[in-house]
Amino acid sequence: MWPNVSAAPFLLNGFPGLEAAYHWISILFFAIYVSVFLGNGTLLYLIKDDCHLQEPMYYFLAMLAGTDLTVTLTTMPTVLGVLWVNHREISRGACFLQAYVIHSLSIVESGILLSMAYDRFIAIRSPLRYKSILTNSRVMKIGLGVLLRGFLSLVPPILPLFWFSYCNSHVLSHAFGLHQDVMKLACADITFNRLYPVVLVALTFFLDALIILFSYILILKTVMGIASGEERAKALNTCVSHMSCVLVFYITVIGLTFIHRFGKHAPHVVHITMSYVYFLFPPFMNPIIYSIKTK
Repeated sequence: MWPNVSAAPFLLNGFPGLEAAYHWISILFFAIYVSVFLGNGTLLYLIKDDCHLQEPMYYFLAMLAGTDLTVTLTTMPTVLGVLWVNHREISRGACFLQAYVIHSLSIVESGILLSMAYDRFIAIRSPLRYKSILTNSRVMKIGLGVLLRGFLSLVPPILPLFWFSYCNSHVLSHAFGLHQDVMKLACADITFNRLYPVVLVALTFFLDALIILFSYILILKTVMGIASGEERAKALNTCVSHMSCVLVFYITVIGLTFIHRFGKHAPHVVHITMSYVYFLFPPFMNPIIYSIKTK
């Protein structure tokens, strides 16, 4: 039996209660989207155009910029559609596909940040072997592995959405499709869809964060063994941009988790705003961080 994705569409939501201010909110969102495109697009162009930037560290940065651009392109049409022309309808198939791409790219971004930590670890622990370890082919394999992990791991929870029946309200909480929103509308046993994301988060975000932390402990141990204070500062300075991006990403993840877990009495608009911060703040900040710290 083929899934039925042509039934009644879902309805997207913007900022309930703030409809009168949508004009001003849309200006803010449009400015952020333009900044994200300009910042990440410029990074990609510079890395492609400048032969001095064609090395592992900047290849990983290009992957990060590409991921940020893609997640922004995925959310922008429906968000601006709701804010500009109040276009709230989204077909089930488009909603499920949007949720799949958004969640997959979040895991991809976590994997890229982990890969960048590995890059910094090799650069500081084994500087003389850096280029022989992180060859172009190895960087490509790491990038492919990160992509496959992100997109394959989201297939199990997204696929059942196509077969669920939806007899509850068809109104979503955001201006884009999210797995947690859609599954709550299903009139079916969603036990797997509730438990799988918890396990997935533990095996991706939480595990990645632990490995990144461990790698920086080893990096710090190596740097403290350098005799020259100037050389220690120089070595640590090469990690500042990456550490800043890691903090921006995981602080927003933790903030969103805390709001959902412990902010049940907070206004609904706070939950929604935090979700937008999670999806827009890292893509907005990452180019700025690397522009400040990199010549």
